[in-house]
Amino acid sequence: MSEALIRPARADDADGVVALRKLVFPYLVRGVESTRRMIAEPPPGEDWAAWVAEADGQVVGWVSAYRNTQTSTPGVGEIATLHVHPDHRRRGLGTALFDHAFGHVRALGSTQVRAHTRAESLPFARRHGFEPTRELHYAALDLRPAPPMPEPPPGVRLLPTAGLDPRRVHRVDAEASRDEPSDVPVDALDYDLWRHECWENLGLDREASTVAEVNGELVALSLVKRDGERMWSDFTGTLPAYRGRGLARLTKLAALHTAAARGVRTAYTSNDEANAPMLAINARLGYRRVESLVACRRTLS
Repeated sequence: MSEALIRPARADDADGVVALRKLVFPYLVRGVESTRRMIAEPPPGEDWAAWVAEADGQVVGWVSAYRNTQTSTPGVGEIATLHVHPDHRRRGLGTALFDHAFGHVRALGSTQVRAHTRAESLPFARRHGFEPTRELHYAALDLRPAPPMPEPPPGVRLLPTAGLDPRRVHRVDAEASRDEPSDVPVDALDYDLWRHECWENLGLDREASTVAEVNGELVALSLVKRDGERMWSDFTGTLPAYRGRGLARLTKLAALHTAAARGVRTAYTSNDEANAPMLAINARLGYRRVESLVACRRTLS
């Protein structure tokens, strides 16, 4: 077995990157075409970069790093989905990938760096100056049989996002996520970035993605990104003025029903440990926890 090479990710790595991610993080859903576009056309303004570890022509490791532009908190750098194939661990590949990613966010002028890790990898994170801050829970739902299509209450219409003005959808996403539990607020979701990352994402299922409309205003949504028979609930939320009416559960149930009718067999989602309302909704829908990751942060001088 040859020594692994660390190099910048290329668009033609997409198949290998997705295969590796499915092996290590089976609950993270991003398809090959979506991954290829992400590498070839990074999100605007984030200074996004990624590296792979390659051994014998195969992708055996991955990490990405970027500037968090979705928060008003300045100087936030992110290191995302650092992982190595189980057969290639304990050879320094994780450290080498981390060094590239950390060097990148430091060069961006970051004053704090965030990352997520499994509990067993916390010693690695601590050795690199990170401390845990909170937990993120991942859950799965078998869509066989498909959940029933909900009946909306009077005055509420359920609509697919297909055919809607994306700016209307963005408004709900941006405003509903402002108080999403996190180490930094998600309060600066720029339309151009959202359009690139979400609306033009090749995995976005606009027929299954569902919004609730009240008196002509979009007030809640549940977005679906899919890869074949797997889907990811990208975000489910309600405008603050309309909360407490069951609209988040309503739109998510409708999105799950439509996704199942369109061939999705397993749905995945994630929630911060402090997001009690969505954790309760998902529990009622039948989601079961499959993994928890620890959010970590390092402050830079």
